[in-house]
Amino acid sequence: MRTRRSFLVVSCLAALVGATTANSIAQVPAPKAPAPIVATVEVTPASTDILPGQKVKFTAVAKDAAGNVIKAPPSTWFAAPFDLAGVDESGTVSFFGPGEVLIGAIVGGKPHFTKVMVKAGPVTQVEIAPVKASLIAGATSKLTAVARSSEGNPRNDASLKWSSSMPEVATVDAAGVVRALAPGRAQISASSGSGTGTVSVTVVNSNLAGLSIEPRSTNARTGDVVRFNVRARSGQADNSAVRWTVSGPAATVDADGGFVAELPGSYVITAASGREEAIASVVVAPRNAERELDVVGRARTKDFAAAEVWVFGNYAYLSTISDKFLVYDISDPASPKLTDTIKVDARIVNDITTTADGKILVISREGASNRKNGIAFYDNSDPAHPKLVSEYTATVTGGVHSAFVDTHYVYLTDDATGSMRVIDFADLKNPKEVARWEVPNQVAATIRTSEGETVGGRYLHDLQVKDGLAYLAYWRDGMIVLDVGNGIKGGSPERPVLVSQLRFNHHELYGNGWLAGTHSVFRYKNYVFVGDEVFPPIFDVQGRERVPVRGIVHVVDVSDISNPRKVGEYPVPESGAHNMWVEDDIMYMGYYNGGGRIVDVSGELRGDLYRQGREIGHLWAGDPDGFKPNLPFTWGAQPHKGLVYFNDVHSGIWIVKLGDAKTKGSTTTPGH
Repeated sequence: MRTRRSFLVVSCLAALVGATTANSIAQVPAPKAPAPIVATVEVTPASTDILPGQKVKFTAVAKDAAGNVIKAPPSTWFAAPFDLAGVDESGTVSFFGPGEVLIGAIVGGKPHFTKVMVKAGPVTQVEIAPVKASLIAGATSKLTAVARSSEGNPRNDASLKWSSSMPEVATVDAAGVVRALAPGRAQISASSGSGTGTVSVTVVNSNLAGLSIEPRSTNARTGDVVRFNVRARSGQADNSAVRWTVSGPAATVDADGGFVAELPGSYVITAASGREEAIASVVVAPRNAERELDVVGRARTKDFAAAEVWVFGNYAYLSTISDKFLVYDISDPASPKLTDTIKVDARIVNDITTTADGKILVISREGASNRKNGIAFYDNSDPAHPKLVSEYTATVTGGVHSAFVDTHYVYLTDDATGSMRVIDFADLKNPKEVARWEVPNQVAATIRTSEGETVGGRYLHDLQVKDGLAYLAYWRDGMIVLDVGNGIKGGSPERPVLVSQLRFNHHELYGNGWLAGTHSVFRYKNYVFVGDEVFPPIFDVQGRERVPVRGIVHVVDVSDISNPRKVGEYPVPESGAHNMWVEDDIMYMGYYNGGGRIVDVSGELRGDLYRQGREIGHLWAGDPDGFKPNLPFTWGAQPHKGLVYFNDVHSGIWIVKLGDAKTKGSTTTPGH
């Protein structure tokens, strides 16, 4: 979640919008003379044709009850959601991405806003996935193409025009399906807007005969990936050179012969090439992954909103969406004991963590009274009572949302610039910045207000470092991988180097009217689990009303780290993904209003993990005495010493133990 840009409550807007953002809200000093009573405010232009990267000057006109114009400047301009637009004190709005944007002003205490629609940028690039093998005359193959807008977003709504340079060799239809006709080579092109992509297709005659599939027949569970391979009595058989199809209740088979089912049942797999065809079968049983879930203990919160939990040894450290963090002794998990409440000059202490040995504790700060946010280091030699040693604010006064500690480096997010900073704390009393990295972004713009400068259109939300690679959740810029010591690109903590990037089109995923982006990342084996955070454009997390949220988890295969690709997802209906932790083939996560979730991520992953019945357990974290009664809003989870520690914004820490497997019937119903 975001502060200063998404949690800052503006009291004069509370009835209208509840809360908004620092770089999407500009406050102008109020006039000293008493102002006439404002009855209405009109913000213009009411609608306009806008593209990402453009700036538009808006005007607010106030009138009294008689309709007379009042010459009074706005005390506040606001634009929401902050990831799509930012406004300065003159009413000039910079637009960063497609979607619906609220532009508003307050004059004489009277607010008004107008809605404008930002169109997606024109398509300037088309990418076609390469064809991995020659096509046999008479065979067909479906090509995959991605159109990208000028700002780099994939445009699934773009119409593609397909063509072949040699129709006598291969033709292609409007869906990108290639039909191989005669030996030779053809260039297949797809175009949209000013973008064109081309791929070469080779067609050969075939002596393929006696096609078969291995295994011929097998058994699996829902969610298991079965690898089918083609064989031939004569000629060369290649998985990517045949057309795969599947029949049955609910399953997919990919071009590489990988099969996965969402529902139990019997399935028939077909591989065809020219006139040759072969079939195989698979009987799929329910996964039956569910286990009992027992609540062992609680550390309840009621008067404030909780945030992150970090568990180390016999202590749990809980940050808050307020001016403090708490320390609990969990040596008896059934009865956690509060040992200290440490006050912090901040409106939100979002992230909290320790070094690997637990001797140093690090927190992030946002909303400090002196506007010097940054991070703070605590001596944790007495884990029940951390003591402040030093802080680092020099280059990150605008706020730090997330921080990740790796050896004597802290990798952190800089709210003001949307950049990653690397802080070396080898000398604990004198930490220093040793690196800065930010994603190139052509629509990012500097927004100047009386509070200072911020960069809109570029936002780094979270990060993780593992084995010398940094995984960055870069909001609308997707997931980014940097070499910070792995060696693949010659990078180091002092000199991060880009390895790869995977973008998602959140506007297409979630539609208009949402604040949405790549929020969290967690590397495990050959996958990165990437969580989206999706909120209304304006909300107040510290208010007592329910906040609707959305967002899914993308499963990204990084076995080829230079070419990450999405292979699956975990979408809980009507709920919003947040932070996750993956260990021993199990993903533990907070799913906001969906409570705490525990998911089986063993084996190869493809498709919809939720519908496959991979969910092991579900914690309902609502509490009638919570900060928001009976409204779960689970932030994250951490496994520790055989237990799971879920932290809920509205109800505090839940300590849970996984029990025995549940007895299931012939089907697996997701989420139950």
